[in-house]
Amino acid sequence: MFDQLSERLSRAVDSLRGRGRLTEDNVADTLRQVRMALLEADVAVPVVKAFTDAVKARAVGTEITKSLTPGQAFIKVIHDELVAVMGEPAQGLNLRAQPPVIILLAGLQGAGKTTTAAKLARHLIEKQKKRVLLSSTDVYRPAAMTQLERLAEQVGADYLPANPTDQPVGIARAAVEHARRYGHDVLIVDTAGRLHVDAEMMSEVQEIDRAIEPLERLFVVDSMAGQDAVNAARAFNDALALTGVILTKADGDARGGAALSVRHVTGKPILFLGVGEKTEALEVFHPERVASRILGMGDVLSLVEQVQSKVDQEKAEKVARKLVEGKGFDFNDLREQLQQFQSMGGLASIMDKLPTQMLPAAAAGKIDDRLIRRQIAIINSMTPRERRRPAVIDGSRKRRIAAGSGLQVQEVNRLLKQFTEMERVMKKMKGGGLKKMLRGLGGRFPGGFGPGGFGPGGPGGFGRP
Repeated sequence: MFDQLSERLSRAVDSLRGRGRLTEDNVADTLRQVRMALLEADVAVPVVKAFTDAVKARAVGTEITKSLTPGQAFIKVIHDELVAVMGEPAQGLNLRAQPPVIILLAGLQGAGKTTTAAKLARHLIEKQKKRVLLSSTDVYRPAAMTQLERLAEQVGADYLPANPTDQPVGIARAAVEHARRYGHDVLIVDTAGRLHVDAEMMSEVQEIDRAIEPLERLFVVDSMAGQDAVNAARAFNDALALTGVILTKADGDARGGAALSVRHVTGKPILFLGVGEKTEALEVFHPERVASRILGMGDVLSLVEQVQSKVDQEKAEKVARKLVEGKGFDFNDLREQLQQFQSMGGLASIMDKLPTQMLPAAAAGKIDDRLIRRQIAIINSMTPRERRRPAVIDGSRKRRIAAGSGLQVQEVNRLLKQFTEMERVMKKMKGGGLKKMLRGLGGRFPGGFGPGGFGPGGPGGFGRP
């Protein structure tokens, strides 16, 4: 996320290395690079100007403490101003009203409103134990209604079917009445989108808004849309009394322009980030954490929350005991670990939240979660005995496993070799060897994630071709 912007800002700050203090001249030179980095990231011009003016005003003459270099002091200023641009800490959805609380989603076609409606429903059901009803007023794209109905079933929400020949306002009113009658806590209304802003779309969404009087009016926008996102945000903000923004497809956004521009244009907080296609891929937006990620400082707090919510603690403790004892770890355990990675959004999602200095250089540009899926497929093609005792896997068994997983024998050999390497490392951990290993590493990762480096660039080679 925001890789290009992170790289450009890091290069700009590097120009301050070796300087004794922050002066008007060296700050101005660095700010020119920061300005170019923001413009290339598709940040709106007024936002760039306001941001660089604020940074300059704070940076020039900043007192440098003994624990900070000029570059570090400048990064702190940029971090604070990034947080200011993106808004106050997330307050979450306003649910303080007589049920059903009505949430209206609006935005352009292709922004991901329908998927976001399901993600939001899942968030409310799992995190806040709410009973949620979903409704689609998109009569122009019948597939949208079918899609939302299927997604509702996946996330455990109720769905109110409607006829594509009905009027959108009538569908919305019927949904409100249904939610009241059957005791739903929250109603999420998905509206139709267009390929571009037009008067007819705005008139329709305004009519729906007046008919159902939602408590939350959320603008859903594709974070990769750049200036188009800014223009759409301005148009919807003029048409509706927006209460918040949801940025979708943030996992594919290397630039970050929309994240920095939309809040400035609308004046409304960014509430959530969509970070993948799955219904669980929705993150609460924390400006200070996103600012840290943009500056390559990582987002360890979000990573900890992600691990706590997704990882099966009992299984993790079981594997940890095996690692400490240096015995008994088999392909069943490895499969569980790989599946845990998948449940947390994959390696890319995890590494996106780690500080850049913690990432192994070998992992750069080589993260491919398809490799995890292939390794799980290989393990699934083994018999229970082969998973428990990999030593029994001979040539004919390898060919059968490869055929069963739809892969080549070479990939089976690679996984077996990686597993053997893991066993070798684990034997070193037995009898206090883990503490010795960690002391020797000085707290660094052994070329990957976790003992034995079973991660990008390590012996486990998730990131290796």
